[in-house]
Amino acid sequence: MNRRTRIRLSAATAIAACALSLTACNTGSTVTDKPKAAPASKSSGEKPAAKKSKAPDVAKVGDTIALKGTDDGSKLDVTVVKVVDPAKGADEFTTPESGKRFVGIQFRLVNTGSVAYNDSPSNGAQISDADGQQFQTTFGDISAGPSMASEVKLKPGAKALGWIVFEVPKASKVSVVQFGMDSGFAQQTGEWKLS
Repeated sequence: MNRRTRIRLSAATAIAACALSLTACNTGSTVTDKPKAAPASKSSGEKPAAKKSKAPDVAKVGDTIALKGTDDGSKLDVTVVKVVDPAKGADEFTTPESGKRFVGIQFRLVNTGSVAYNDSPSNGAQISDADGQQFQTTFGDISAGPSMASEVKLKPGAKALGWIVFEVPKASKVSVVQFGMDSGFAQQTGEWKLS
């Protein structure tokens, strides 16, 4: 059993235990698709605080969503940077199952909180197709670039960048991607429209 598999199994066990305890005290989860507004351009000659660019109504590729974790002071700015669909495996051994394809989503995580972020980002990500079918991540490197680390630790102000890979049926039309902190168990989940 390789290191990534052990980490994933450990995370899944911990998540299952947490899920049982969280079910009793769940005060309501939210899914947000409202991106942060971009700061005003300084080249316009306006004072930076005078006017800010209006954020789009729904987050899309390139937009950032501010998310909160379960712990006080746990916050991330999460950006879907790029999407590659279909994505090609990094080598001849990395291929999707028959009838399926890889979809790669590049995420940028910036710790905007006051406490360290320590999580496995791929555990909190999933994509959905136009029919509402949801798909979890898969292990595999793609030729588009380096994968997101299986365990990410960020001090306040630090950032991480990497690809998270999904395996979906060839006929599925991928429409949204979601990301949640705390391996997806935080009460707030970000959602980006892909098509």
